[in-house]
Amino acid sequence: MDGARRDPGLQPARTRLAWRRTTLSCTVAAVLAFKTVLHGSVGVVEWTAAALVLLVWLGFLGVAHRRITGLALNEAAPPVMSVRGAVTAALCTVALAVFAVALVV
Repeated sequence: MDGARRDPGLQPARTRLAWRRTTLSCTVAAVLAFKTVLHGSVGVVEWTAAALVLLVWLGFLGVAHRRITGLALNEAAPPVMSVRGAVTAALCTVALAVFAVALVV
């Protein structure tokens, strides 16, 4: 496919959808973590892990919202994601997984 026929508006739309899917996945992981705390043996460690899951989830939501909004506002030439935003999103994702494993184990 040559460059003249490519629709530049498709990439921001796919990226926006990917961010929404990832946000939904993080939300499901956070809800399952809280369900584990509420239905299991509740101790200080479990509540601390649940609170950390909530903080990490809120941090990821902030990064995702900023990215989705930036893509929606400027579809012709979407802004490049900052290194800080990418690192924050990656760290939030890894931390959410670690805290979820800590709640299960």
